[in-house]
Amino acid sequence: MPGHDHYFSAKPASPDERRRAAVRIRGDELEVLTAPGVFSHGRLDLGTQVLLRSVPEPPDGGNLLDLGCGWGPVTIALARAAPSATVWAVDVNERALDLTRRNASALGLAGVRAVEPSDVPEDLSFDAIWSNPPIRVGKSALHEMLATWLPRLAPGGAAHLVVQRNLGADSLARWLEGTLAGLTVSRAASAKGFRVLRVAREA
Repeated sequence: MPGHDHYFSAKPASPDERRRAAVRIRGDELEVLTAPGVFSHGRLDLGTQVLLRSVPEPPDGGNLLDLGCGWGPVTIALARAAPSATVWAVDVNERALDLTRRNASALGLAGVRAVEPSDVPEDLSFDAIWSNPPIRVGKSALHEMLATWLPRLAPGGAAHLVVQRNLGADSLARWLEGTLAGLTVSRAASAKGFRVLRVAREA
């Protein structure tokens, strides 16, 4: 709808009113910058909390991907857990990317690259993908996004996606199983109405 503000809009229509918020990310209290027009501004949403409690530690190095980074909580978690890695924070929302860059810089996370999808080198593969994907963007757009990025897992790499159960987590898992050749799909965790799906490529 023209003029309607979604967190997956490239240029949010809402005022860019930055505010600082205290959030707990994987057990650490951090101060971050957030703003309206970005997913879950001002707080750490429940789905992301479930994801970050459920994922294994990422590889120490290589290329890691936060797909749909918002203001950057998953990117921050990845970069703090793997300071030698390059963490690609991808979003179509320009305000989200700016916030992620600023939050990473303020926290001294030099390995973060917050970019639009087209700015990621096409030949790059990922050793881990963590994502709270934008389910409300619509099934067709969501499927296109996952079918584009998940096949870019490196050998031995795994993606972890958190999806609300009543927003189609189980049907999404079935679609992934039937669509992604060479990748295995399993349920890594289930908590508070969310599923964490694991998509892996054999080494």
